[in-house]
Amino acid sequence: MSHTIWTNTKLADAAARQLLAGTAGHRLMLSSAASASVLTAGRSDPELAQADIAFGQPDVEDCLRYRNLRWIELSSAGYTRYDREDLKEALRAHGTILTNASTVFADSCAQHLLAMMLSFGRQLPQSWRDQFTDRSWHYAERRYDSRLLTGQTAVLLGYGAIGRRLAELLAPFRMRLLALRRQSRSEAAVRVISPENLSSALAEADHVINILPDNEDTRGFVNARRLSCCKRGARFYNVGRGTTVDQGALLEALHSGRLNAAYLDVTDPEPLPPEHPLWTAPNCFITPHTAGGRHDQDEALAAHFLRNFTAFQRGEPLIDRIV
Repeated sequence: MSHTIWTNTKLADAAARQLLAGTAGHRLMLSSAASASVLTAGRSDPELAQADIAFGQPDVEDCLRYRNLRWIELSSAGYTRYDREDLKEALRAHGTILTNASTVFADSCAQHLLAMMLSFGRQLPQSWRDQFTDRSWHYAERRYDSRLLTGQTAVLLGYGAIGRRLAELLAPFRMRLLALRRQSRSEAAVRVISPENLSSALAEADHVINILPDNEDTRGFVNARRLSCCKRGARFYNVGRGTTVDQGALLEALHSGRLNAAYLDVTDPEPLPPEHPLWTAPNCFITPHTAGGRHDQDEALAAHFLRNFTAFQRGEPLIDRIV
């Protein structure tokens, strides 16, 4: 059976050739409104009416409007703009599959988290700051402030593809991992906790790792009350979404010493204005939403789509299925 595949994902040349070769024998349509940024909502495109498969960031209203779509693959791990009950109900009613690309970015986000956990533990950001400012020699301070991950406790807020990969990477450190997530089924690598047990878990955590997506239930989830439950001297990490954190409360926790340090890959807003107080907050280190970055991102996205495309044609389960 021949398919018409619409995409508004602007891929690098090698990945575009990979996608074209993998869909040979089918019609591949590149939207005139194609974009390389998954953070930008796709614009409405009437050409989508001709397709039965969409790849990229299709306009949400178009997804509701065009009932010919049998499968939509998002070119991102996040799917906030598609996390709507009316859309999900419509897709189920039409028999339309919705997938994302979370496994493409899981390893890079998990490695990014591990890198910062180790950097904090070994006092690397502080030493780099010394090198690029007054070049002072803080031998005793840096040496005795260093910490081992071995045997420490981490609470993961959210436990999807990123959390599972991070748990694998942390296994050699024999850490105690607790994870908050919607489904309470057990996991081999972590102990899943309920929202009712979160406060007591935060009181034990050396590391609080936020991987929550943005939705109505998670906005402002990391608030003053929850931060006040954290063990004094804990470290906070956010690779989820900036909107899930009350940044005023985070600033207070850093200034008061409740939190020893914070690493933020996401903020609200983005880009973070140069005058924003998070830039100069004590022991707050920021990367510009690059945790998911990888040099072969476009090739990995094309490969992910083509793997699912093969499964779709065979009637087999698709990876990273949402609906």
